[in-house]
Amino acid sequence: MMLKSPELPDLVYVNPPVLIRPANPTPKHSIYLSNLDDQSFLRFSIKYVFVFQKGVSLCKLKRSLAIALENYYPLAGRLRVSGGGPSSEIDRKLEVECNGEGAVLVEGFMDFTAAEFLQMADTPNRSWRKLLYRFEASSFLDIPPLIVQVTNLSCGGMILCTGINHCLSDGVGTSQFLHAWAHITTKPNLPLPIKPFHFRHVFKPRNPLHVTYPHPQYSKTTPSNTHNNNNNNNLLNLLRSLPLRPVSVSLSAAQILRLKRRCIPSLKCTNFEALAAHTWQCWLHSLAVAAVVPLPPSLPVNLLFSVNVRRRLLLPELPSGFYGNAFVLACAQSSVKELNAAATSANIHHGVTLVQQAKAAVTDEYVRSVVDMLDDRSVRTDMSSSLVISQWSKLGLEDLDFGEGKPVNMGPLASDIYCLFLPVAGDVNAVRVLVSVPECVAHKFEVYMKDCCYSDDEDEDRINNDNGEQNSFI
Repeated sequence: MMLKSPELPDLVYVNPPVLIRPANPTPKHSIYLSNLDDQSFLRFSIKYVFVFQKGVSLCKLKRSLAIALENYYPLAGRLRVSGGGPSSEIDRKLEVECNGEGAVLVEGFMDFTAAEFLQMADTPNRSWRKLLYRFEASSFLDIPPLIVQVTNLSCGGMILCTGINHCLSDGVGTSQFLHAWAHITTKPNLPLPIKPFHFRHVFKPRNPLHVTYPHPQYSKTTPSNTHNNNNNNNLLNLLRSLPLRPVSVSLSAAQILRLKRRCIPSLKCTNFEALAAHTWQCWLHSLAVAAVVPLPPSLPVNLLFSVNVRRRLLLPELPSGFYGNAFVLACAQSSVKELNAAATSANIHHGVTLVQQAKAAVTDEYVRSVVDMLDDRSVRTDMSSSLVISQWSKLGLEDLDFGEGKPVNMGPLASDIYCLFLPVAGDVNAVRVLVSVPECVAHKFEVYMKDCCYSDDEDEDRINNDNGEQNSFI
């Protein structure tokens, strides 16, 4: 029997929410959103939760946020349909109206301590939703791009929760903004170390459009494939029809090194490549062994992961400080039979090889091809038989400091079927894997994840000899 996850106590809002406008007048114009920015896959807010042992004055945070929004003024604007028209049409092109309307900030209090939160911090549950103010809106476009809630705790600590519209920024960009806000809070008289670059023209599609790659991670929405996506081969729909449970597994540098030794024959690989391959194989294997969903042996199963392209573009290069979406989804593909066999033999070679090939395919031309393909508004990310991994562990979010110390925990507001690689506070080399899976396979998935990595006699001394490069993507 599954134990019920502990819930947060009631939250009391101290005052009504306020709009934080830029400290000084900002440019009034619209900003084009690229095809990477406004794809339907990204029409949501990235929700971060930071737990601090000691709180920061709300007045101080308000003042510094206003200055930060003077620099990152599109976050104080509003999304709208480009060229006007009904805002409910998801297929329409979006843009940002930079009108200085402001970000939403609200203050709350909870009779709870940071230490108590840490005891439940690994696995988010529905009660966490009270940590971010729910803005009532009739559509996604009506929600302000930035919502902030500061929850003061009875111990003197605070929980900072932010909701940042993904159409305006990727993980690297959101981290850049949050660090700018923290910098202004702690060093108000010093210039920002990174000056933001707002414009997205680098990612404009070519004329004529030229799609040069197959891109299996995308598909066109047509009546025929909409019907096919409802059949038993749609793993996504089947997973969402089952009760889900978040699973969190933390791995130290020694345990990741041990996992790398499971790559036979040996391949030089990064920590991400090894852990992504292992997670993919364990995820599929747990679903197959439990037989909760029909998985034909020949069914193709994708691993989609985001690759930061800031240093992969040739001409024109991305300007320093670009904080829009500068990633594409790489796609590794294998069959149920092949992934099962690899997981059963506890060998990550198969998965690592495919992940490396998918990464290597992301060239300048590949990125241009994706941008051109997404100009067709009927193209969607194909989630039907895919595991999506997003890496937050290399964004520097665990180092965010508003003057009273770094967070003792950071992570998402909620857990979903999308997998996150998260930082571990106090251990720069560790990674926490968080993903929601069907309740009936949660235990199996956790066991499979740990089997290749946990040992009583881990060799810590060999970590310093592991010189594999670290990825720089979200």
